[in-house]
Formats: sequence, C-alpha cells, structure tokens
Amino acid sequence: MDILSGPARVMLVSDLDHTMVDHHDPDNLSLLRFNALWEAHYRHNSTLVFSTGRSPTLYKKLRKEKPMLSPDITITSVGTEITYGQAMLPDDGWEHVLNKKWDRKISPTEQRPHKVSFYVEKEHAQEAITTLSDKLKDRGLDVKIIYSGGIDLDILPQGAGKGQALAYLLKKFNSEGRKPPASTLVCGDSGNDADLFIVPDVYGVMVSNAQEELLLWHAENAKNNPKSPDGAIVHPWGAEQSFCKALEALGKSYGYKQEKQFRVWIDRVSTAQIHSDTWLVKFHKWELSGEEQRGCIASAVLQSKGGASDSFIWLHLHQTWLDGIENTDGSGWIF
Repeated sequence: MDILSGPARVMLVSDLDHTMVDHHDPDNLSLLRFNALWEAHYRHNSTLVFSTGRSPTLYKKLRKEKPMLSPDITITSVGTEITYGQAMLPDDGWEHVLNKKWDRKISPTEQRPHKVSFYVEKEHAQEAITTLSDKLKDRGLDVKIIYSGGIDLDILPQGAGKGQALAYLLKKFNSEGRKPPASTLVCGDSGNDADLFIVPDVYGVMVSNAQEELLLWHAENAKNNPKSPDGAIVHPWGAEQSFCKALEALGKSYGYKQEKQFRVWIDRVSTAQIHSDTWLVKFHKWELSGEEQRGCIASAVLQSKGGASDSFIWLHLHQTWLDGIENTDGSGWIF
C-alpha cells in the first residue's frame, strides 16, 4: 500500500525488540503468525510502522536476522529518524524540526545526528539523568533524556521521541490534504515507548513482558488517559472489576479452551440514547464450552468518542445470570 495515497484503515505502530520481535522464540513463530495475519487482512488497506530505538545500521542487521515484513514507514534512533518504504527514503522535514536548539558533532560510532546514547546501570540512572539534565540546560540545550531497558540512556532534542515522530507523521498527513488513519494502534515494552501512548487519538498496547520503567510510567499516567479503560465491569456472580484488570485477566486466559469447542455470541440487542453522547445497550451474552451453555443479561453504558457516531468508549458493563443458570463463582466463564 502506498502510505500517502489515501487514509489507512489501521496504522499499526510497533516497537521491535521484545514487542514485535521475540528474541526467545528461535523459530520466529509469533513473528511469522503476525506476518501472515497482516498480509492476509491488512496489507491492502492499512499502514505498518516500525518504531525502534535501534539506529538504521542495527535495524538493518535485525532485518537480516529475523523474517520481518517491510514496513511502510520506519522510525529509528528513538524517534529521531523517519524513512519511507523499502528504500528507506529519509524525511528531511523531520530532521529540520529536530535541528532547533540542538548542536552536536557526529562521532563515527552508533551515535546518531540527533541521538547520543550511553549504557548506564539502573542504580546510577537517576543520578546520571539529573546531572546531565542540569549541565546541558546550563549550556542552553533543550534536550530530552530517556532511560529504557534498564540500561539504555538516550539524549535527544526536546521535540524528538517515538511519540513526537508519530505526531509529526499524523500532522503531515493532514497538511498534505490526506485523511489520517481511521484508527492508530501503538505497541511497546520499554521506557522509550512511553511517548507513543500520549499521542492524541491513538490506542495503545503494553505487551505482557513490559519493562519496569514502562509499568511505572503507566501506573503514574494511565488514570489521566481518556482512552484508558478505567470503567467497571460487574460480573454475573457479583464481583466488580475495572476494565484494565478484566483485560489483564483475559490475557492470562490465552489457550484456556484450547482443543475444546468454544463459542461466544450475543443476541436480543436493544439500544436507547440516554444523553446527547451516551447510549444504554442491552443484550443477552452466551458462552458455549463443550456441551455446557451459559448466558447472562448484559447492560452496557457507552459514550461516543469525540462526537463520532461510529466510535465509542465503554463506561460501564453490568451482567446478571439468566434465569435457570446456576454458576455462583464464575468458574470457567471467560468474557
């Protein structure tokens, strides 16, 4: 797909190491499954973006080692370099943006024009960040310092980063008269991915093996994120749970019904508008596992996202067992 020829159905922006690429999977099964899914269902109308802390040199090295797809856009060096297509044509406009209040000599190493990197042990990281920040500020440099992976410390221009690079791309689509993607999903595992999750109007996935610094960032910032699913679910057996906790629990259920006949469906759907941007939706929800079938009555409160008529945020979900269903503790109940 030509990424600039029209609006994408989905723009997927993914980190590479330990997110898209599992270095503990020698057969690359997870990566190959993703490749097949993307080629079959998304390649023709969606945009794939790789966003990595690796320099272009190390990124190309990874491509030789792993069976990765060729993305439409590549963001390298912690968001300081943007290139397009398999030829990796550079975005000179982004380089011009980053040159403001930035001055450094390029060394013949893996350091990059707008990224200076160091290895710093975790116990010394905070001291190093504070000292560097003060000294660079005294020299009139407006910088951002990012610590990730428990070892990598990167110094970038203040306006750089994976999130800022993505925001630049979305703005560029608009400025060139092209519609932005219908949906944008970002994925990451470490501290240098945090900026991705604060870009307006994107959805985010933190992988289950996320690094400590990203988990801490999430704990401190997720409550202020309007896309964080912090509403509540009341299960049929009476337990109440936040959407975040419910999604975490769902992830742990992966493979639970493997090799068993399992179906989930809804029927008897009805809707009622209860406010200018809020709807009450009622339906019966069923689960079939083997020969056992159970159902509940579900009532959901949904709010339109930004006034859109086809995009909603779940605020509350309440479920009660249908008459004749006996299961007081929810054992075996998935959704």
